[in-house]
Amino acid sequence: MPGPVPGGSKLLLVSKRGWLLFVSLCVIWGVPYLLIRVAVRDLDPVVVAGGRTAIGALVLLPITLRRKALRPVLAHWRIVLIYTLVEIVGPWWLLGWSETRLTSSTAGLLIALVPLFTAILVTRLGHDRLDRRRKLGLAIGFAGVAALVGLDIDFGNLLAVAAAVGTAIGYAFGAMIIGRYLREIPVLGVITGSLILSTVIYAPFVVLFRPETVTAQAGWSVVALGLVCTAGAFLVLFALVGEVGAARATVITYINPAVAILLGVLLLNEPFTLGIAAGFPLVVIGAILATGRARTPDTSASEEPAARTPPGGPD
Repeated sequence: MPGPVPGGSKLLLVSKRGWLLFVSLCVIWGVPYLLIRVAVRDLDPVVVAGGRTAIGALVLLPITLRRKALRPVLAHWRIVLIYTLVEIVGPWWLLGWSETRLTSSTAGLLIALVPLFTAILVTRLGHDRLDRRRKLGLAIGFAGVAALVGLDIDFGNLLAVAAAVGTAIGYAFGAMIIGRYLREIPVLGVITGSLILSTVIYAPFVVLFRPETVTAQAGWSVVALGLVCTAGAFLVLFALVGEVGAARATVITYINPAVAILLGVLLLNEPFTLGIAAGFPLVVIGAILATGRARTPDTSASEEPAARTPPGGPD
């Protein structure tokens, strides 16, 4: 679930199809937190992640082969492997494990940190500078997390918070890897190749932690994660980027955490706490400020990671 970068905070959708794709993706990438929370009640997080990647890979592989998008990936398999580890293998397991202890609403809010970490990486790598507005945005965003943790989180769950934050950091690094090293490779090929590699890496752990029985709720949650929130989400994303451009599509990052919170409250009866009420607007406002384009004469480099990476997902 790569994050947005500077220059992606404006939404200027000009067609009904664009709005339909945008709303669909906001919902699709707000749902995974709920589905993961349901699935990990009965399944080990690695089984959930492995099942999701396997289903996603099976759906996307025929499309990728038909478009001849997988062959270019083979020549860059080393960097694709690194991308797979930091974008999918590590984050999807960490997110699942964190949701064995945190509500889906809390997890969704913590993953909203992706734009903040991406902004830090962009400036540290010299693609842009950390001006006053960005510093203010980072301060506000992390203040939102502090409010969430301070008001809601039991100290016994701080490791789960760290796991969710680690997921957000992995997504940010994944966006940078695609933006810097895989820009000339079809994104569909990179995603499909990564899902295949992830499935292979997860496989022995899935076998080791496989359950004796799978409940209907857990099983269908994994199917939905793979079919809708992974394969389907990327196909919708590619259509959305083709309709409105990559920069405008990054606005999704600011909305799908709200969807996650809403679904958690309405469908899982999770509490809408003071920490969420205080933390969510601070994180979103901070992300918008931190990812706004710095006021410099040359900002072309700041567009680099945005041009090819999906915003904010696939959680």
